[in-house]
Amino acid sequence: MKTLTEVLIALGLKLNASKTTTAQAVIASSIKMDKREWMRRRQSDRNLQKHLLLIHAHGTDFPNGGSLLIALDQFYRRLASRKSVHNPMQLISIAIDIGYNSPRCFPTCAAIVSKLLSKLPTKKEKLVAVDRIRKRLDQLPNNGHLEVWLQRISYCFSPKLTYGDKLCGLVEGKKMNLWNDSWISDTGLKRTVRPNIIVNKKRLKVLRSIVSRAEYALLRTY
Repeated sequence: MKTLTEVLIALGLKLNASKTTTAQAVIASSIKMDKREWMRRRQSDRNLQKHLLLIHAHGTDFPNGGSLLIALDQFYRRLASRKSVHNPMQLISIAIDIGYNSPRCFPTCAAIVSKLLSKLPTKKEKLVAVDRIRKRLDQLPNNGHLEVWLQRISYCFSPKLTYGDKLCGLVEGKKMNLWNDSWISDTGLKRTVRPNIIVNKKRLKVLRSIVSRAEYALLRTY
């Protein structure tokens, strides 16, 4: 430890004392605690709601954990193969609560919710569900990232829904200033960094209501 510290100091780095541990049990200690606990638990159930509640309980103990991401991904794949789902609104509530307490997992939770929303028979029921989700997310500060994902899952059946985040405003067709470009004098460069060009309108037109695994996998880190 002394040698490591001396080498790192020379590089302008230092060990984080709160993350530095030693252990004799090499195998057990090399596996993160949340993953160890998840392996010890009953990870699934034939009933979808009980399965999601098992994941919810794990997320309560280990919010934002890598094992939670894996568990949600497995649930999404299981859900994707189901033609019918009993009580989708209850599952939506559980999934959103997991994402609310573990924002790192929200993209996967949003994908699960998009699949569950597709099981609701009417647009009115979908709008009611989205409105409840919005009220829940409004309780979180700095929830712009979550709003972007909520807009993603609501856009296909209600593209005119408005959200507070600036990125959402761009999708809605509003003129938004994402960054200060007043110091740029070159007009060509200003056109290059215009915020509105980051929205691909062609992709919006062919957007599917169900978030694919490939979409949230792009942002998934373990």
